[in-house]
Amino acid sequence: MNRHLIIGASGGIGSAVAQALHGETVTLSRSANGLDITDEASIAKAFAKLDGQFDTVLVATGALVIDGHEPEKTIKSLTAEALTNQYLTNAIGPALILKHALPYLPKDRRAVFAALSARVGSIGDNRIGGWHSYRAAKAALNQLIRGAAIELNRTHKQAICVALHPGTVETPFTAKYAGHHKTVPASEAAQSLITVMDGLTTDQTGGFFDYAGKSIPW
Repeated sequence: MNRHLIIGASGGIGSAVAQALHGETVTLSRSANGLDITDEASIAKAFAKLDGQFDTVLVATGALVIDGHEPEKTIKSLTAEALTNQYLTNAIGPALILKHALPYLPKDRRAVFAALSARVGSIGDNRIGGWHSYRAAKAALNQLIRGAAIELNRTHKQAICVALHPGTVETPFTAKYAGHHKTVPASEAAQSLITVMDGLTTDQTGGFFDYAGKSIPW
């Protein structure tokens, strides 16, 4: 029986994925477990309570507005505080989760580590600018995933480490910013993500993929 670990399971996407997965699913979140992904001591404490190995580890955390800082429409609105908070939440936090998840990934069989990124984190796909802090943090996450995948391949030959874009999901996270973008229910997004993760191969490790399994430019 496959075992899964969902980080950020109290959020819309995380909870939907946890409900849709088959097998044993272990969940961690701030509301249920006091897990603060911006605090490595908190991460270490949460992982110390886990046992066994996981075939899937999904980091479904993230934030667009932090401490009242809205996505910037212009570089003139950029602040060090907003940029720092975005990096802590959307790049550093998931990277620290990966660091502490390594001992829980099996070396003798297939395993998937995935972190939710965003298409706006693609440098090559950026045509309109704006949202500077959020874009930069997601781009940093993508680079961290890419580098970690190379390293992971040396010790876990069957492991796959990727960044995933879930699309624009109908959650409180996106309600104010969806605009004219097509949105999908969290349950539909969750099933798409599971399908993508199930279909990944080892030669795709280190990649950045959308909810349909299509590669997104860096």
